[in-house]
Amino acid sequence: MHLALDLCLRVGELLLSNGAGAADVTATMRLLAEHFGLRRAEVDVTFTSLSMSWQREAGDPPAVMIRQVKLREIDYEDLTRVDHLVRDVLEDRLGLVEARAQMARIVSSGHHRARWSVTVGWGVMCAAVSVFLGGGLVISSIAFVAAACIDRMQLTMSRRRLPFFYQQVAGGAVATFFAVAATYLDLDIDPSLVVTSNVIMLLAGIGFMGGLQDALSGFYITAGARLTESLLATAGIIAGVSGGLGVGELLEAGISRLEPGSASLETLPVVMAGSAVCAAAFAFSTYAPKRSLLPIAAIGGIATAFSQLVVTAQLGLTWGAGIAAFFIGLVAYAVAGRFRIPPLVVVVPAIVPMLPGLAIFRGLSLLSSPLPGSTSEGLLALVTAAATALALASGVILGEYVAQPLKREARRLENRLAGPRLVGPLRGRARRSRRPVV
Repeated sequence: MHLALDLCLRVGELLLSNGAGAADVTATMRLLAEHFGLRRAEVDVTFTSLSMSWQREAGDPPAVMIRQVKLREIDYEDLTRVDHLVRDVLEDRLGLVEARAQMARIVSSGHHRARWSVTVGWGVMCAAVSVFLGGGLVISSIAFVAAACIDRMQLTMSRRRLPFFYQQVAGGAVATFFAVAATYLDLDIDPSLVVTSNVIMLLAGIGFMGGLQDALSGFYITAGARLTESLLATAGIIAGVSGGLGVGELLEAGISRLEPGSASLETLPVVMAGSAVCAAAFAFSTYAPKRSLLPIAAIGGIATAFSQLVVTAQLGLTWGAGIAAFFIGLVAYAVAGRFRIPPLVVVVPAIVPMLPGLAIFRGLSLLSSPLPGSTSEGLLALVTAAATALALASGVILGEYVAQPLKREARRLENRLAGPRLVGPLRGRARRSRRPVV
């Protein structure tokens, strides 16, 4: 009993610390507990702790176990391995002892991907962002170097146990310093694109979607904690960028405003290619399995094209983000099953190219400007950014809600209408042989 409770808590801790919603964590822990004979187990999930209790009979004292959640970087390789472990347990391919041993190996083992390659991945991601925002080779090169510097600096700060807020402040400051340096050297570029590209990198690790998912599924305490952390991290970016802009003003190398340009069909191929590379690079940097990079790139590029087409039709940036996110949520469930990865591994990288970094940077620039009327324009830009982030999160979640029942009904309809199957399996998911996942 105690070993089963401990396994459930360890699985829940890893899922929650890597961005899974509280509802998904609770459901997974209960499924595991019921599989091991612990029926009607009570699970309580908060942002910083997990507790689980089970009572054999009404008059027996309940067994209660609590585990603290240690937050760490997003690791989709571990998330995928744990997802496979849970499926193997539920399909009786792993017993309790073997599952505990495999869980210990997942937590204690390193990655097959070198850490320097992750830094390169972040650089490629920011360079791709600058490309589909209209930057050239020089801007892409500066964005690449700035992203690499931000990643190494945040890694050093993380190893010294500095809070995430200060890491975000430092990241925003470094991105702005590179833009200020480009202006100071009189380079014929728009340095604000450098800041925008790296702001999207800093926003990519913030759990807006997880917080909204928790709120929609009824876990309001966990949702409030996640949204508070997200707001604090965003405030860190604001502080860092504002500090960098202030230094630029002192050096008489101020960055010009960036007016968001409307998308046009002529630039759609460039936008799609840049978004695809951006999504794949983010997935690579968060240790997503290699087999998932190509479908993630395709989904990210197509979703961004949907968003741009909606904006071009003058339906608004928020509606464009929401419709594109709904598409991502709709196809992520099927793609995840096809490539044996959790849907979260598909969803988060695919929406990264659509994060409102452009609106956030414009709002920050206007708020720091002394010109009359700039404060109200800056607040409007930040509100637009918040609405876009909300549309992305809610659209993805709605797509998941629609996709899962549709897939179940499609399987039932196929089983009713199809005769004896001469080719292919009868059921939608066959048993797989046990083998290590890379």
